[in-house]
Amino acid sequence: MSPAQLTKALTHLKRDARMAALIKKHPKPTFERGRDPFQSLCRAIVGQQLSVKAAATIHSRFVKLYKKVTPQAVAKTTQAKFRSVGVSNQKATYLHDLAVKFMDGTVDPKHFHITTDEAIREHLIAVKGIGRWTADMFLMFTLHRPDVLPTGDLGIQKGVQKLFKLKSLPTPERMEKLAEQWRPYRTVACRYLWDSLDNV
Repeated sequence: MSPAQLTKALTHLKRDARMAALIKKHPKPTFERGRDPFQSLCRAIVGQQLSVKAAATIHSRFVKLYKKVTPQAVAKTTQAKFRSVGVSNQKATYLHDLAVKFMDGTVDPKHFHITTDEAIREHLIAVKGIGRWTADMFLMFTLHRPDVLPTGDLGIQKGVQKLFKLKSLPTPERMEKLAEQWRPYRTVACRYLWDSLDNV
């Protein structure tokens, strides 16, 4: 997201008084250059159900297996080789499936720029081990899609609960309704919702 697009998003979000207060309290989010789609999804799979530190350690070992992490290279990697760097057999199966689906065009990043968010989700969820949450994180942090609302993310649920002073965590349907006013910049709104939990 360019600085001009971010400025436009913030102007829109500030129309909501609650969100305006959050924006005033926290620094502007940064959007790093998009990572390689295949490498990003490998990292997501390797890090599943691990602490941030453990995920980073194992991912670092995983990357060192290759000159470059490509679908062709990952597809040729044996289970034993994966295990040697701490990747479980189950995750190895997921990584192989991801590599095959990139190679056969089931997941084709060359078309992502003309593909809708929902269509990308459907393609990614076809990969073993990738669910909607991972697909949403990919849309937000790799593709920088501006209008993603990951209703399955506990942090966003807590952020919405806190912002709207709700007695309990909101359902996905309620979150969609409350966040309607933030369209088409719900990704940016979510960055502030996550920031709002830092001091909880």
